[in-house]
Amino acid sequence: MFVLIKLQRKGRYCQLVMGPAGSGKSTYCQTIMQHCEAAKRRVHLVNLDPAAERFEYPPSVDIRDLITLEDVMEELGYGPNGGLIYCFEFLMENLDWLEEQLGDYEDDYLILDCPGQIELYTHIPIMRQMTQLLQRWNFQVVGVYCLESQFIEDTSKYFAGVMSATSAMSMLEIPHINVMTKMDLLSEEVKENMDQYFDPDPLLLANDANKSTSNKFRELNQAIANLIDEFSMVSFLPLNIRDEDSVAYILSHADNAIQWGEDQEPKEPNDIDEEQDNE
Repeated sequence: MFVLIKLQRKGRYCQLVMGPAGSGKSTYCQTIMQHCEAAKRRVHLVNLDPAAERFEYPPSVDIRDLITLEDVMEELGYGPNGGLIYCFEFLMENLDWLEEQLGDYEDDYLILDCPGQIELYTHIPIMRQMTQLLQRWNFQVVGVYCLESQFIEDTSKYFAGVMSATSAMSMLEIPHINVMTKMDLLSEEVKENMDQYFDPDPLLLANDANKSTSNKFRELNQAIANLIDEFSMVSFLPLNIRDEDSVAYILSHADNAIQWGEDQEPKEPNDIDEEQDNE
């Protein structure tokens, strides 16, 4: 009698870091990479932004080696938004390149730094197709949606951020966490009143929005508040990049979402040092 044994590939894990332009995605990626390296974890940056200009960490995989937004705009006459969508469509037509680039990273942790065009996560299915491919290639994927803490200064803007995060969660259908970035830039007084923003109290926030908007928009504000309340999908984890405990807290939530480390054997310190010397 023959027994067929299905060999499983080693664990492959990645964070898909997204959010609006200026929300602190690249700073988040840099902070998580620093923390992982300090903890002796093998981590690599993957740049999926064809318009990126500079990085604190050189990316191990870079979409700009395949296509750049500048070239698309110059050669095809597209604007920034149309050009960015074209870049991702081109990437989806050249998946053999991406699979080859990601093929060498077994038992590693990848941080995918994505563009700031939220349409990619909320309106069109490109990033959903991307996550499905990553899962097919045996990656455990967690979405990390970044929203800067300055959004709380304008309740209507905060509502929009919560709705965008909800849309991204619904569109991608992957384990997901939402991160409130740039907490280190807030005053202590503001931080004391942040609970209603970490776990949105939509009815309370609707009252705040009504104070700064015309009466004719009150029913709309209430409808949006009810929608957020009914879905009850979004809560935020605060990130202060100057606080190691805050960074570790965020990373632990991402790790738990994809069960990082459950299929890994403990490594002796000498083994880790030897691996780093060989890199």
